[in-house]
Amino acid sequence: MHVCRDCGTTAPKWSGRCAGCGEWNTLDEERSTKNLRRATAASTSLRDVGESTARVHSTGVGELDRVLGGGFIAGSTTLLFGEPGVGKSTLALMSLRALASQGTGVLLVAAEESVAQVAQRARRLGDVPDGLEVANTTNVDEAEELLRQLRPTLCVVDSVSAMSDESLSGVAGSVSQVRHVAERLCAVAKATGVALLIVGHVTKDGELAGPRALEHLVDTVIRIEGDRNGSLRMLRALKHRFGSTREVGLLEMVPEGLREMPDATLLRGPQLDVPGVIFTVTNDGSRSFLIEMQALVAPSSGSPRRVAHQVSSQRLSLLLAVLESRCGVMTSNCDVFAATAAGLPANEPGVDVALALCVASATHGFAISRTVAAMGEVGLAGELRAVSGLSRRVREAQRLGATLVIVPAEGELEAVEGVRVVRCRSLVQAIEVAQSDTK
Repeated sequence: MHVCRDCGTTAPKWSGRCAGCGEWNTLDEERSTKNLRRATAASTSLRDVGESTARVHSTGVGELDRVLGGGFIAGSTTLLFGEPGVGKSTLALMSLRALASQGTGVLLVAAEESVAQVAQRARRLGDVPDGLEVANTTNVDEAEELLRQLRPTLCVVDSVSAMSDESLSGVAGSVSQVRHVAERLCAVAKATGVALLIVGHVTKDGELAGPRALEHLVDTVIRIEGDRNGSLRMLRALKHRFGSTREVGLLEMVPEGLREMPDATLLRGPQLDVPGVIFTVTNDGSRSFLIEMQALVAPSSGSPRRVAHQVSSQRLSLLLAVLESRCGVMTSNCDVFAATAAGLPANEPGVDVALALCVASATHGFAISRTVAAMGEVGLAGELRAVSGLSRRVREAQRLGATLVIVPAEGELEAVEGVRVVRCRSLVQAIEVAQSDTK
């Protein structure tokens, strides 16, 4: 039979277009097996099912534990994917080393690297503990047999696209092979109680490679993202059956591997009193990050350009229009560049005030004090609107060195000691406050 890799619709023969979703060239041939025996089913009263808690194993990486809600759950399957070179294999190996150093049995099924290559990479991370077993195989039968024999606490399969089942047609990495291999690995993990971590690849569009059914098979889907030319790495759970998907982990790529980012030291460092720089705080899950917003406004020699890096280009265009129409900050004949320092993304509306203030600062040439932070949303009328988690943002700014915080006039805010909070109703008023506190 032929199965669509996007929607799973089956067809008796190949056709150029899927009858289910309408996509072109998405039908792949698969071998069909039919069980002619009549199946019997049984049901259980949910009320009679007793409480049972699966054991949670810490990953040894605090930021990964945060995203997973404590660690890997016995018998669960976690899918970790990201772009090439972002640190998927390094993060998986760090978890294996941490568990093995505690005397826990772990297994790495290396389908893309030899045992010597894995050992070289492990030594770069530090001493290799006892109990870290490695198997170099691409055969899912051999991997399944190892899981049943060794029954490790954690097994990492790197990667699922390199594994194959010899009983199926198609090469490794094809839709049918990836789905079948994942099904078998998930089944053996549940049967043996092994926490399984599968490493996946991405397509050229940055999406998870393989069939859509792959995401439904696993219990947790985690994406590791970051610029390959930078050191910042962020972990996000796109799916998590056992916890929240709103947590985010922050890691830094160093020669020794991945390490957890320090609490935050962005207010420390070079004290450059230059226009176009201000701090803001963004909420991501249960965490708050202090972000340095930067803007550069320069005369344009042709058609004005608007360049946004780690900042929403749509929000930047909107704020430039508000600044010109409501605040008299003229940028229509200038090139405007906006970015965040250290590569931290700032795309939520809560950073509007800070982005508008740094553009106004760069346009009028006044430097904002390094101890000033601003947060809030800007409306089309130039008014400041309240944002969620305002008290948590102010507390984080104060903890990291801010002495003056500009916030919207509306919105609940708890008293925070050691910081002066100025409530502003309009963007014009916020610019006046920032300009009066310049150094």
